[in-house]
Amino acid sequence: MSLATALILAAAPVTELPVEAVPAATEAAAASSGAGLSYLQLMLHASLPVQLIVLLLLLGSVLSWVIIFRKNRVYSKATDEADEFESRFWSGVDLTQLYRSATDRNRVVSGLEAIFEAGFREFARLRQKKGLDGRTQLEGAQRAMRATFAREVDRLEHNLELLANIGSTAPYVGLVGTVFGIMVTMHGLSTEQSASIAAVAPGISEALFATAIGLFVAIPAVWAYNRFATRVERLSVRYESFAEEFSSILQRQTHIEE
Repeated sequence: MSLATALILAAAPVTELPVEAVPAATEAAAASSGAGLSYLQLMLHASLPVQLIVLLLLLGSVLSWVIIFRKNRVYSKATDEADEFESRFWSGVDLTQLYRSATDRNRVVSGLEAIFEAGFREFARLRQKKGLDGRTQLEGAQRAMRATFAREVDRLEHNLELLANIGSTAPYVGLVGTVFGIMVTMHGLSTEQSASIAAVAPGISEALFATAIGLFVAIPAVWAYNRFATRVERLSVRYESFAEEFSSILQRQTHIEE
C-alpha cells in the first residue's frame, strides 16, 4: 500500500451505526426465533364466522368422543356376556334350567341370552297348545329369535350413524371456516393502500386453523366408526349363528316328541 493511499484512508470519515439498531435487530431475531404459535390467541383474534365454526367443530369433537367411550364399553360388555353365556349354554346344562336362570334374575338380559330367552319362551308357549305340530312350534321360536336379534343389532348400532356423520362432515365444515377466513382477509386488504405478508398472515392463519380443527374432529370419528362397525358385524354374525344352532336343537326336540 502506497503512502498516498494510506493518507486518504486515514482522512476518510467513519460512520458509526446507531446505538438503537443493534438492540432492535437482536430483539427482532429473538422474537422471530423464540415466539411460538398460540392457538388460543389465534382463536380469540379470529373473525366471528370462523369462531362460530370452530366452536361447532369442537362441540362435534366432544360429542364424538363421548360416543366413542360409551360404545367401546357397550361392545366390550356384549362380547363378555356372549362368552359367558355360550360357556354355560354348551356346558350341557338343561335348557329349562338355563331359561329359568335368565328370567329369575333381577336384570335385563341382552345379546345371546335375550335371543335364547325369546326363542325358548315362544317354543314353550306353543308347545303347551294342543293341535300344533313341531314345525309350527319351531317356526314360532325362530320368529321370536329373529325379532330379538333385530332389536339387539339395532341397539348395538345406536349412535353409529351420528359418529359417521361427524366424521364425514367435519372436514367440509372446517373448509367453510377456511373460506370465511380468506374472504375476511381479502376484504381487509382491499381497504389498505399497501399489502404485505404481515397484513395477510393473520387471516391465512385462522383460515388454516379452521381446516386443521376439522381434520382433528374427523379423523378419530372415522376411525372409531370403522372399528365399531366391524365389531357390530362380528357380534351380529355371532348372534345369527347361535340362533341357527339353537333352532337345530329345538328341531331335534320336536322330532323326538313326535
